[in-house]
Amino acid sequence: MYPNLKLQIFKAGIHQNRLAQLLGIGETALSKIIHGYREPSDDERRKLSSYLAVEPDWLFQKFEQTPEGLIPSISQAKGDNQ
Repeated sequence: MYPNLKLQIFKAGIHQNRLAQLLGIGETALSKIIHGYREPSDDERRKLSSYLAVEPDWLFQKFEQTPEGLIPSISQAKGDNQ
């Protein structure tokens, strides 16, 4: 799950479907990215971080649900999702 991405979309005051349309990303694909069901491509990372004006490493910091709440994922090294 990418809570920083969800937060920035909220702060931008734009609906997910409109953001997807503006960036040429499918609405379903964007939803799956936000909720961690799909890894964004390099192009999607670039588009989203550019539009939301934040660093991609922060925007796509992955979190995991634990009994204690959300915590950053252990494997944050670039390329772990390949």
